[in-house]
Amino acid sequence: MDGFDVAVGAFGLSATAAIFALVHRDAIGQEISRPRLWAAIAAVPFLLGVGLYLFAPAPMTGVIMTANTGIVLYTFEREIVNEDDEGDDEPVEPGTLPHQK
Repeated sequence: MDGFDVAVGAFGLSATAAIFALVHRDAIGQEISRPRLWAAIAAVPFLLGVGLYLFAPAPMTGVIMTANTGIVLYTFEREIVNEDDEGDDEPVEPGTLPHQK
């Protein structure tokens, strides 16, 4: 390993810790259930992507996709939790679409 690889590894570890902390704090603030689990789901694929970059002959697109997967999944969960249900408080009848009344 040369100095560049060590620097990338150090950046990867510190960025993983930062992603974990920021996602955990955001999940608590957004009242998302299981904030530690979502923090791990966001941080671990990033660390795996850094590991692929350093130790595996993986194509760069695969490394980027792996590193971003957890953050994207958390973003989808955050959007679902914060979805505005457009003022509809009554349940939808089975067999109908939400906009049909």
